[in-house]
Amino acid sequence: MSRKKLTLSVDEQVIERARRYSRRHNTSISQLVSNYLAQLDTSEGEEAYSPTVRRLLGILPSDTNVEQYYRHLEEKYLP
Repeated sequence: MSRKKLTLSVDEQVIERARRYSRRHNTSISQLVSNYLAQLDTSEGEEAYSPTVRRLLGILPSDTNVEQYYRHLEEKYLP
């Protein structure tokens, strides 16, 4: 895979946060941007989701609504 140079305009505060993050995670800002862009997917469907989200898909029945989920949480966690 060939590499190309890319010039970005980014707010100074964002750059500073990115520098701190990259130092803490022993990586470069270029690698952070490259990883992010590599994860972008133009396809539709499950392939567009992260591996973690894909593992969670299908756990609840497709006809479950938000109210049912909240009711389940109340029954599970409230005395």
